[in-house]
Amino acid sequence: MAPLLLLLLSLLVLASASPSADEGAFIGVNIGTDLSDMPHPTQVVALLKAQQIRHIRLYDADPGMLIALANTGIKVIISIPNDQLLGIGQSNSTAANWVKRNVIAHYPATTITAISVGSEVLTSLPNAAPVLVSAIKNIHSALLSSNLDRLIKVSTPLSTSLILDPFPPSQAFFNRSLNPVIVPLLSFLQSTNSYLMINVYPYYDYMQSNGVIPLDYALFKPIPPNKEAVDANTLVHYSNAFDAMVDATYFAMAFLNFTNIPVLVTESGWPSKGETNEPDATLDNANTYNSNLIRHVLNKTGTPKRPGIAVSTYIYELYNEDTKAGSLSEKSWGLFNANGEPVYILRLTNSGSVLANDTTNQTYCTAREGADPKMLQAALDWACGPGKIDCSPIKQGEACYEPDSVIAHANYAFDTYYHQTGNNPEACNFNGVASITTTDPSHGSCVFAGSRINGRNGTSVNITAPSVNSTSSGIRSDLYYSRSIWSILTVILNVAFL
Repeated sequence: MAPLLLLLLSLLVLASASPSADEGAFIGVNIGTDLSDMPHPTQVVALLKAQQIRHIRLYDADPGMLIALANTGIKVIISIPNDQLLGIGQSNSTAANWVKRNVIAHYPATTITAISVGSEVLTSLPNAAPVLVSAIKNIHSALLSSNLDRLIKVSTPLSTSLILDPFPPSQAFFNRSLNPVIVPLLSFLQSTNSYLMINVYPYYDYMQSNGVIPLDYALFKPIPPNKEAVDANTLVHYSNAFDAMVDATYFAMAFLNFTNIPVLVTESGWPSKGETNEPDATLDNANTYNSNLIRHVLNKTGTPKRPGIAVSTYIYELYNEDTKAGSLSEKSWGLFNANGEPVYILRLTNSGSVLANDTTNQTYCTAREGADPKMLQAALDWACGPGKIDCSPIKQGEACYEPDSVIAHANYAFDTYYHQTGNNPEACNFNGVASITTTDPSHGSCVFAGSRINGRNGTSVNITAPSVNSTSSGIRSDLYYSRSIWSILTVILNVAFL
């Protein structure tokens, strides 16, 4: 009965479980864990849900994350780390045990859509190349025996550095020395209706081009037609490096006679900080690249070679990984810091609901989770005094008096001051006890300034966490408390595009 039940449950989610070329373009996010203070899985999932991020890729199959993701509808690519490839590639039983422990134990409550077998194995761990395809096939066989092979795809992310002579794209081809691995890999992907996973980093292409690749071309910035890159063989114009590299991938596959394998971009992004020799690793450029990338993917134009064909992409990455080895830029690809604060506020206009959609004018200033209560009170006093904001709504009997706590009152005061100064990010600091969020703190009849600006018109949205040990107090209460749930509700990234 158990296998039959699993099969029936699997069939129920067949239509939505696995991303494919006909699903339409989507944006996902990678989640690395090299953080000195990695958020708890429930906090990570709360952030994903708040940002309406529906596709993620993990670099392992952490059971805590998979449990936290259960029944959320978030689609997950789980990964087999490179150091486990040898055992899985050499043993069907090891592969079967891995699938049993990391897939069957969680599916279908957790919507696992694909398994990434290693990451950039051919470039980062070339000694494992001989077992890569065997590992992929062994994992697929284990899925097949559980009737999950049509629901969960199996692939492996490749680095674009494997593609030689990438421009013009029509001349691109894979490193021929790797054909003994690439050809059977592509054959497997074609026979299982899977996709080629590729990591596309225009940042590195730009850095290594010695000025040949213009920065605007790498960042998706508009460039005049006479400055677009032209494929002399096809006369196709390319206005950005991302499309050129994706099309180079298509052409490289076609060179080996594989023409119907879709491409899934498993990593792409731009660092927000770098060493002195990386002057273009800046907040502004990271914001520009990721903002334009999201718009470009979600507008569903595809690439010049395959117009209208979705090129779904996973942004690298959700968090800055401060303990990751390497240079400063290696630690600075994240959209968020570990505490859940956005590294920068993306601007995403008319690009669907992912990453909170258009939040250009929908930002709020609220108390930072874990802020010192006395400092919060002092900041509240300043805002209602020298800050010259109207704090009458948080007086007893008024719309924003409840919940009667210093945090709730500070939220109102901070946000009012923030909007009074024209949404100036520097106005949302208050000596470090405030931060910007896209979560609307309005509740009941208490409508915050940002809501009024955006036409909320008093609509009740009760998102305020319940108070803990709340005791009646005036505007400047001497009673303080902290609510851990508040951090979960206020870690949202502001997004909307350049």
